[in-house]
Parts: sequence; structure tokens; C-alpha cells
Amino acid sequence: MDRSRWILLGGCCLAFLAAALNTSFMVLLGTSVSHLTGDLSRFAIDLTVDDRGEHAAVLFLVAALSGFVLGATISGVFIHHPRLEFSRPYGRSVSSIGLLLVVAWLVLPRGEVLAVLLAAMACGFQNALATHFRGVILRTTHVTGLLTDFGVHLGMRLRGHEIDPFKIAVPACLVVAFFAGAACGAYASVRLDDRVFLALGCTYLAGGVGWTLLKHVVLPRVSRG
Repeated sequence: MDRSRWILLGGCCLAFLAAALNTSFMVLLGTSVSHLTGDLSRFAIDLTVDDRGEHAAVLFLVAALSGFVLGATISGVFIHHPRLEFSRPYGRSVSSIGLLLVVAWLVLPRGEVLAVLLAAMACGFQNALATHFRGVILRTTHVTGLLTDFGVHLGMRLRGHEIDPFKIAVPACLVVAFFAGAACGAYASVRLDDRVFLALGCTYLAGGVGWTLLKHVVLPRVSRG
């Protein structure tokens, strides 16, 4: 399997997990932590309409927005570059996301707003890990941009332009993975309650270790083969 397929597989796994995390927060706390367009609109509504009685929701929205930006900023500090490069510490980064989610689960009983901020920070960090590869913008925490890219490239292909199939396959696969993760996250939330955050955190931790082994052990062997 070439590196492009490994990257696509990894991206689908991250999209699956981010969707599961976001859906879990929506089911259990009524707020999203990975896609903020709607959150920002809701925040504006809650600030300007006084009779809705949703001050707690405003705190969640502020926490999600702040956490997402903070996570993306931290990712920029450690990853340094928006292009995907195997020299970057992606394994440690994914493990760090897992640690954030474990801490979010630990503080949840005493501070839901802090838990939302930590989970949104994890999503912002993830979404900023790598944004460009082979001319494709990689997003793994929301699907709006993915659907746009899929539609644009498909339309250009239908028009007769030469479009790399990778540019069509990547957003399509990521959207499918995101949907599957959202469905599994909803189911897990009902079955596990807030323990779903711990399960997701541990999965990210395992994924970070797995990616490190993949980069340092498996991919070199594939390249030599």
C-alpha cells in the first residue's frame, strides 16, 4: 500500500473518531465541539434574544469556539506547516488528543464547560494537523468543505477536465467515515453514557502509538519492498 492510501486510511479513522466525539457531546450535553459554523450562529442568537433562557448554552458555545481556536493554534506551534509531512510528530499529536479527551472525561462531573473546551481543543488540534496533501485540503472534523471539494472536482471531471481521482476519492471517503462515526457515536452515547469520552480518548491514544509504529517500522519496510 502506497503512502497516499495510508494517509487516506488515517484520515478516515480521524474523521470517524471526530464525528463520534462530536455526536457524543451533542447527545449528552447538547453542544457540538467539532463544527462551529452553526455554533457561531447559535451564539449570536443567544446573545441577542434574551427570553430564550439558554445562558448555559452560551457558555458551552464560547467554550467550544475558544477551545477549537486554541487547539488549532497549539497545532500550528508544534506541527509548524500545513502540508502533510511524515517528519512531523503526528503520533505524539494524536496521543495528545487522546489525553485531552481523557482529562475532559475526568473533569466532566465537576465542570461541563471545561470538558467542552478541552474536547473542542482536541478537535481544533486535530483539524489543523495537516491541511494539504497532493492538492487536496484535508479536513477531519467537519464535512462542509469536504462536500464542496467533492462537488467541485466531480463537476470539473464531468466537464472534461483532467482531475486526479484522489481529489474525488478523499472527500468522498472522509464524508462516509464521518457519517459512520456519527452513527456509532450516537449509539455509544446511549450505551456508555459519558464513558464514551474515555473510550474515545483511549482510542486516540492507541492510534497515536499505532501511527508512530507505522511510520517508523511498517512504512520503511514498504518503501524498501
